[in-house]
Order: sequence, then structure tokens, then C-alpha cells
Amino acid sequence: MKEKSSKNTLGFVGVGRMGSNMARRLKDQGYAIGAVYDVRAEAAEQLAIELGARACGRLSEVTGLSDVIVTVVTDDASMRSIFGLDAEPDHLLVDAAGKIFVNCATISPQGHLDVEKAARAARAHSLEACMASSITQARQGTLYLMIGGDKAVFKKVEPCLRKMSAALRYVGGTGEAAKVKALVNMVMNINTAGLAEGLALGEATGLDLATLREIFSQTGANSRVLETDGEDMQNREHSCYFSAAHAAKDSGIALDLGRSAGLVLPLATATKAQYDRMVALGLGELDKSGIAELTFRERAKAHQPSPG
Repeated sequence: MKEKSSKNTLGFVGVGRMGSNMARRLKDQGYAIGAVYDVRAEAAEQLAIELGARACGRLSEVTGLSDVIVTVVTDDASMRSIFGLDAEPDHLLVDAAGKIFVNCATISPQGHLDVEKAARAARAHSLEACMASSITQARQGTLYLMIGGDKAVFKKVEPCLRKMSAALRYVGGTGEAAKVKALVNMVMNINTAGLAEGLALGEATGLDLATLREIFSQTGANSRVLETDGEDMQNREHSCYFSAAHAAKDSGIALDLGRSAGLVLPLATATKAQYDRMVALGLGELDKSGIAELTFRERAKAHQPSPG
């Protein structure tokens, strides 16, 4: 039976691939979606028609129409902007007393701490809800969510978060879930780069890649990335679920944490360099599996500098 919410009307800020499907999922579960906003106005308008919500032209309007606002934006700069941390005239914390903001973007731990401080000053509440999943899971309500922030605030929105997730972990105070998410993506990105190199070397030495992937899956070379990306790397199918640009950004967050802790992280550094190279070559909107385009011998030739 679908759960009807008599208390909370939800708003969504950022309705791209993830945010739009999270909103659809919660609408299916009986939650009222009161307002949606996106910097791409047409995306917000289309989703608003679909969900019976209002497409807002101002962030403060989303806050006014919602009790709980879910944000799914790209990076620290976007997060600072929507919360008015750099003196933007229109932002989510206008008349925000009593509102709860659930922030799902992968940003720096400090970014979440800055938002929490500003929310408290506005007599509002914020939580980080870091996602270790992709588009399909957003639509199905099977996200892996890692929560950071005030546990009492988490309890208030826990029923809603459970409708979005198959696994819901409260990690600790503000910034702690963001640390975990940065490490999850750092390791995932390293695994992805390693798999691309293994498959590229297999092809270059004449091995059958389907057989190689099967053997990988039965030995110490197995990984979740092999399951999700191995065949796509072989077949050059890089439809975007998690972009190379986001992989570069998230590896950068982890490297910043490493520097703060006084650690040298050579594998993470090399992996970020590969994803940065994809972005520089105009491949940043390919899925992270597109890193194989830089490692398979014949494919990589297309991306070598022309002779000077």
C-alpha cells in the first residue's frame, strides 16, 4: 500500500537524471510534490506537468511551497549558490524557519558544514543524504543512502528516506557521510580505471574478453565495477549513469581529504588524472566506463596528440 503523507509536502531542487527519478519515486509512494526547480527551466516545467507540481522560477518559492526540500546539485559552487552563501539575492533560506533540507549532492564535507551553519542561522535544518547508487535505483527506490547531520532531524524524515532507499545508514554528524561518500567514489573510480587497463591489456595480448571477464568474476579480480561496467567497456557502450566529469570531481574531493590528513594517494591521483584527461578531450559526459577509450590500444590512438 502506498504511504500517504499528511504532514510533508516535498520540493526538489535539481531535477536532472537523479533528482527527477527520486521525485517520481516519492510521488508514486503517495507524497505530494509541491515544487520543482532546475537551472534548466524546461526540465523543471516538464517534470512539474508530469507530477502535478509547480515549476518555480525562484528558489525561495520552492521553500515557501514545501516542508522538506531535497537538493540534488552538481558541486560545491552550486550548493553555495542555492543556499545564498555568497550573498545571492534569491536562495532557499529565505523565510525558511522550520524547513528541512535534505542535500544529496556529492560535495566536500566542508560544504555541508557551511550549509548547516547557514540553515541554523535561518532557523531551518539540513541533512546530507549521500547516494551510492544511480538512475535506476533512484527510480525504483533502492538507493544506498548515507546520512550525516542531527540525528533528531534524520528521524523526522526517515520514513521518506526509507521510501527512496534499499539501504539507509546514519553515519554521524554533518560532514561524516560526505567523507564516506568521497572514499566510496575514490575506490570505485580506481577500480574502474584498473578494470579498463586489465581489459585493454587482455585485448592487446589476444585474449577473448568475454572469457577474461568471466575469469575475473570468479577470482580476486572480481568487483562491483566489473559487473556494471565490464561488458560496456568491451562493447564501447558508455551511456551515462555516472559521468567521467563527476568521477574527476569526486576523486578530487577525496584527494583534498588526503592532503588534509597528510597522506599521499598515488592510485587516486593517477585515476583523477585519467578522468581529468577525459574532460579535457570532451569526453566528460560519457559514463565513467568511458575511461576504457583511453586505454584500449586502437581507441587510445584517436586521443593521442597530433605530431608537432
